[in-house]
Amino acid sequence: MDTYFFDLDKTLYAYDFRYRLPELARLTAASQYHLASTWWAGGFEARAEAGEWQTAEEYLDEFARVTGTRVLSLREWASARALAMTPIPGSIAALRRAAELGTVSLLSNNPAATATAMPQLAPEACAIFAGNLLFSYQLHSRKPGAEIYRRALQRYGVAAEDAFFADDSLENVLGARSVGITAHHLVAIDGAYQTDALGDAIEAFASRRKR
Repeated sequence: MDTYFFDLDKTLYAYDFRYRLPELARLTAASQYHLASTWWAGGFEARAEAGEWQTAEEYLDEFARVTGTRVLSLREWASARALAMTPIPGSIAALRRAAELGTVSLLSNNPAATATAMPQLAPEACAIFAGNLLFSYQLHSRKPGAEIYRRALQRYGVAAEDAFFADDSLENVLGARSVGITAHHLVAIDGAYQTDALGDAIEAFASRRKR
């Protein structure tokens, strides 16, 4: 059976960090500059995505330690992230269609906190994925490196030629193609995600078996 992998941010959900950071600043009583320069610019988010902290609690504790702020609850942290996320209707529809054609799974560069908070952050997608959620922190590798795609394929026991992947990052798309996965680059033109092209790519991939 074919397997369809989807990225999260800017693929299934529009994402704007400018809505997230001010809320984190409000919750922690720290400046936006301080949070961005210590945690994100300091490379800690990338380390979290690569699996350095394997639980949401460890992630939140480290975030507080690095930024010198109080420990946020997962609900507080997720409420800030949720402000930055808006479902992309056409992408959700494409995901639903892919679920009719085969197995669907998330494949996202994100830390344990995001994974734990997914029902709060992305209820529309979670209802379709039905538990098939793969995150870089679990696989101890990040896109666009080839290893994360190999490990994702191994998780489902699927051959690369039977896998499809959608992502907004061309670099990530090229990483998937490097291991033989059919990958579609979802682009936005003037802020409008080209989801019709995504739907067409999914149909073309599924129809290859009929040729």
